[in-house]
Amino acid sequence: MSLYYLQKVLYDINRNEQAQQKYRDDVDTLLNDYTLTDEERLALKTPDIGLLYVLGVNGQILMHFAAFHQIEWDDYLQAMRDGIAEHGEVREGVYAMTGAGENFTIDTEVQSD
Repeated sequence: MSLYYLQKVLYDINRNEQAQQKYRDDVDTLLNDYTLTDEERLALKTPDIGLLYVLGVNGQILMHFAAFHQIEWDDYLQAMRDGIAEHGEVREGVYAMTGAGENFTIDTEVQSD
């Protein structure tokens, strides 16, 4: 998986009318220009906002892709929640869930030798 290429294709779709038209006309041809896994390709084609979120796509990029698909804000937020329920924790990127839900912001006493 390459989060870079996944986000790059979304960025291009979000900002480039030619990429948007290519996505509408022949999504497979557009996606062939990027190094993507089968799972990433499927998530882009569906579009599966929840899976894209779990794969690590930045929310700023993802929300524009959702808007491109005319997905309302509340539905977009719910899709991300549903993605975690269906596909598990965010795997990569700034939203990656680490520590099995433990809170790492609590100060702990450091013991010296």
